[in-house]
Amino acid sequence: MESGRAALDLYRLIDGYKVTQAIHVAAVLGIADHIAAGACTSEAIADAAGADPDALYRLLRALASIGVLHEDEHRCFSLAPMGESLRSDAAHPLRPFAILTGQDYYWRTWGQLLHSVRTGENAFRAVHGVGSWTYREQHPDQNAIFNAAMTANSRLVNASIVDAIGGEAYARIADIGGGQGALLTDLLHARPTLRAVLFDRPSVVAEAVPLLAAGGVADRCDAVGGDMFDAVPAGCDAYVLKFIVHDWDDGDAVRILGVCRRAMAPGAEVLVIERIVGRGPDALRSTLSDLNMLVGPGGRERTLDEYATLFEAAGLRLDRVMPTASGLSVMVGAAA
Repeated sequence: MESGRAALDLYRLIDGYKVTQAIHVAAVLGIADHIAAGACTSEAIADAAGADPDALYRLLRALASIGVLHEDEHRCFSLAPMGESLRSDAAHPLRPFAILTGQDYYWRTWGQLLHSVRTGENAFRAVHGVGSWTYREQHPDQNAIFNAAMTANSRLVNASIVDAIGGEAYARIADIGGGQGALLTDLLHARPTLRAVLFDRPSVVAEAVPLLAAGGVADRCDAVGGDMFDAVPAGCDAYVLKFIVHDWDDGDAVRILGVCRRAMAPGAEVLVIERIVGRGPDALRSTLSDLNMLVGPGGRERTLDEYATLFEAAGLRLDRVMPTASGLSVMVGAAA
């Protein structure tokens, strides 16, 4: 009996890709937005979404079976608590990430996990012929989807990071590879005297400038374009690297940390924000993310000891680790 239950549990895991695609299609069609105001018939949802009524009903029924939607006896559907996060205006938005993970190029990359495990090579480059960053630069539509997903994902964790960092000890913070400035916007709102620098590739920074203005922080945040492998702005009290180091192999990770080390003034710190691989409650998230690094950008998630080794190679010492409520850790590096 026990082995039978275990087999059924494994079966559900094997079948997980179908759930991913069902949620992806619902996200692309904006199903949660169409029923945000209340229950609707499947026919009305199909009309609003521009979908085949019968096929859409079958999708909605499947989503109800996994707890994303509710279905009543009249084939009317409403949002379950999980489904609320698929709304465009959700407090904890996951629609952009669901749209990203079902994209064909993303899907085909994960389909070559076996190649990466057998050879140690990056699956993305094997499938597409270029690295993930170059690919998205060449495909602006996919880059926009990726940026939207990263910004939305930041909203899930930023409050916990702001709480952990505090900020009173810093007068000027640089967010290296800070994307569209979501974290800095939250930090600046929480700390009215803080000033900041958003540093990323010039094309990314250009898109971020109006978002900083819309967030009401442009007057306290300088947007600077550049290459973090060459140089980053000097004179800041803290250099934040959130979800950056894990994108790169050890050699490139040390290069990035070393560039930050050279920019540091006396007393400045580097704040590396990542999931630490371990055996705690976040083990599934960190280990699956590690596989995503293997097949996607080519980096890796790391243990605390592995991060300490990177710090040391870059002329830093791991001074302290601050856990956050979201499961991320802020690893603080000081000059060695």
